[in-house]
Amino acid sequence: MANYRGKIKPKRRRMEFSFDCPNANAVFLTGDFNEWNIKKHPMKRNDDGLWGKIIYVFPGRHEYKFWVDGHWQMDPNNDLSCMNCYGTYNNIIVVEPKP
Repeated sequence: MANYRGKIKPKRRRMEFSFDCPNANAVFLTGDFNEWNIKKHPMKRNDDGLWGKIIYVFPGRHEYKFWVDGHWQMDPNNDLSCMNCYGTYNNIIVVEPKP
């Protein structure tokens, strides 16, 4: 690991996201790990209609949502959530550091 101002910089971890929405035209992964940029992490649909994306995220607690055909969608496979500043909810993932 690289030395970062006297501290060990943690390595990013591989995270896989999926969203089951066979009728969607476009799905994007958004979150605090990409400044909520709705275009930065487009997801790809497989033949069964499952959308997927693999990203590398620094350890810590992260909030995220899916942007599906112009609308915010929660991750139905993740029960961890918190209220955001808009009065709606975001999903949460906790990324552990590598051992």
